[in-house]
Amino acid sequence: MNKIQLHPSYIYAKQVVNDEIEPPQLYYELNGEKKLVSPKYVKKQCKIFVDVADGKDEKYIINEKRVSKIDKICKILVMAKGIKVGKKIYDALAGYQWLLIVASLCTVYKNNPKKRRYETVLLEICRKNGKTFIVAFLILLLFYLEPKFSRFFSVAPDGTLAKEIKQALEPLIKANIDVFEDGEFKILRDNITHKPTETVYTPLNTSNNRMDGREPTVFVADEVGALLSAYPIEAMRSGQLLVENKLGFLISTKYPTFDNPMEDEVSYFKKVMDGIIEDEHIFGLLFEPNETKNWTNDDDIILQSNPLACEIEAVYKDLLNKRKKAIETESKRENFLTKHCNIIYQGAGTESFIDVSEVQKCKVDKIDWTGREVFLGVDLAISNDNCAVGMVADDDGILLAESIDFIPEGRIDEKNQIEKVNYYEFINAMKCIACGDRIVDYKVIEDFVFNIEEKYNVVVMGIGYDRFNCMSSAQKWDTKYTTVQVRQHSDTLHQPTKLLYEKIMDGKFQYEDNKLLEINFQNAKCVYDTNMNRYIHKKKSNGKVDMVFSLLNGIYLLQQETYLENGNFFVQVG
Repeated sequence: MNKIQLHPSYIYAKQVVNDEIEPPQLYYELNGEKKLVSPKYVKKQCKIFVDVADGKDEKYIINEKRVSKIDKICKILVMAKGIKVGKKIYDALAGYQWLLIVASLCTVYKNNPKKRRYETVLLEICRKNGKTFIVAFLILLLFYLEPKFSRFFSVAPDGTLAKEIKQALEPLIKANIDVFEDGEFKILRDNITHKPTETVYTPLNTSNNRMDGREPTVFVADEVGALLSAYPIEAMRSGQLLVENKLGFLISTKYPTFDNPMEDEVSYFKKVMDGIIEDEHIFGLLFEPNETKNWTNDDDIILQSNPLACEIEAVYKDLLNKRKKAIETESKRENFLTKHCNIIYQGAGTESFIDVSEVQKCKVDKIDWTGREVFLGVDLAISNDNCAVGMVADDDGILLAESIDFIPEGRIDEKNQIEKVNYYEFINAMKCIACGDRIVDYKVIEDFVFNIEEKYNVVVMGIGYDRFNCMSSAQKWDTKYTTVQVRQHSDTLHQPTKLLYEKIMDGKFQYEDNKLLEINFQNAKCVYDTNMNRYIHKKKSNGKVDMVFSLLNGIYLLQQETYLENGNFFVQVG
C-alpha cells in the first residue's frame, strides 16, 4: 500500500466509489438501514482519482511529494472561523475538500511530475458547504506552490461577490500571523501580495473591470451561475494561453435558470464523464441528486447535494427543517430546491429525458436497413442553426434509428467554441453534413431526403415534419412521398417521447455509433404539461436536441402505422 492510499483524499474517494459514505445517525433513525448512494458524477470522478492513485493509469500519477508539502502546511495552520475555529486545518477539512485539493494540485504527468493534469476544476455544491473557504485556502496553498511572479484573479457577477474569496482569505492569514514570516503577506483593499514570491491575488468586478489583457496563472470564477455571460471565464482562459500550468476554478450553486454559464460547464463535464467527449484536463465534483422527484421525503437528495451534511449532523438537521418549511410554503420552495438541493426549480418540474448511459447500451456495430419500410422525421430550425433528418423502423418490436445533423459550414468554428462540440469529428464520421455558408442550405437537406431510399436501400413510408421553417421543403417532398405535419405540442409528442424512452430502457432500441446523437440525448430535458404528459422542451434543454426531435417526428408516424391497431394517421397531411 502506497502513502496516498492512507491519505484522507483517497479514503474519501474510495468510500464514494463503494457507496460507503456514512450519513449522520439521524439518517438511520429516519430511513432504517437504507444505504446512502453517492452522487452519480462525483462517483465517476472519484473512480478516476482512485485508479490514478492505485497506479492503474498509464499517463498520470499522484505527486506524493507535493501531497506531503500540502499536508505539512495543513498541520501548521489553523481554522480562522466557523464551528471548527482554532482546529488545525488538516483535522478540519471535509473529505470532498481533501479530494478537491489533492486531485487538482497533485495529479500530474508520469513523465513530467511538475506538470499538472487538470486545467479546469468544476465544483457544483450547495450553500454553506465550505466552498468559498476551500477556494480561498487553495489560493493560500498556491502562493507556496506556484512559480514566482504568478498572478491570481477571481471573477464574479458583482463587486460584493468578487471580494467574497478575498474576505475568506484575509482572516485565514490573520489567524495564522504567528506562523508566517513577519510581513510575509501584504493585504490591501484591492489585492493581497505574497512578498517572498511577489505573487499577487486580485479580485475583479465584472461590472467595472475589463477582463482582457490579464495573464492569470490561476483564476477563480465564483457564483458562475449568476454570471450574465461566459465572457469573464473565456477572457481568463484566453489570458492563460502562454501559461504552462494554467488552472481555473469554477464554483457555484444552482440558479433557477437553464441558460447560464454554469449549466453550460456542467453539461460539458457530464458529456466528458459519460464518454461522449474526450477531455482529460477537466476535474469536477457535481454534488447534485441522482433523482429529483421525491424531494419532499427523500433524504438522499439532501445528503447527495450537501457533503458537509454527511459529516456534521447539525447541518443535516437544519436542512431537514428547511425542507419542512419549503413543503408548507410555496415562496420558500425555489430557494430551498436550487440553493440547498441543487435542483433547478421554475414552477413546473424539469428533468433529464434519459440517462445517456442507457442510450449507449443500445449501440450496435451495424444495422442492416436493406428493404426496410422506414419513416423519416425532419426537424428544420432557423436557417443559421442545426437541422436534422431522422429515420426509424420497426424490427419485430425493436426500434431502429438513424439521425443525421446539418449545420452551416461557415459557422463550424464558432459553433465548436460556443457549444464545446467538435463538429469536424462528426463530419468526418458522416453523422453531420456542413452545407451553406452562414446559413444552412435547405436544398442539400431536401436532396438528402430524396436520396435516402437509394442510399440506404429502404422504402420511405412517410415523412413527419415540424411546420416551422419546413413548409416549402415539405411541399417538394410531397410530390414523391406522403408528408405529415406533426404538431409540436405535448398532446402530440407525449406518446412518441414515452415510446422512445421505454424502448431504450427495455433495450429494444438500436443505433449505430453516433456520438452527436448521444450528445443530443444528453442535452434533452423533459417537462410535464397540466395533464402530466411528458415531453422534451427545446428551450429548457442544455443544448441542441434537433436529432432527438427528428427521431420523435418519425416515431410519431411509426406509432400510428405499427403500434396502434388501426394504422391511420391522426394528423394533417401536408
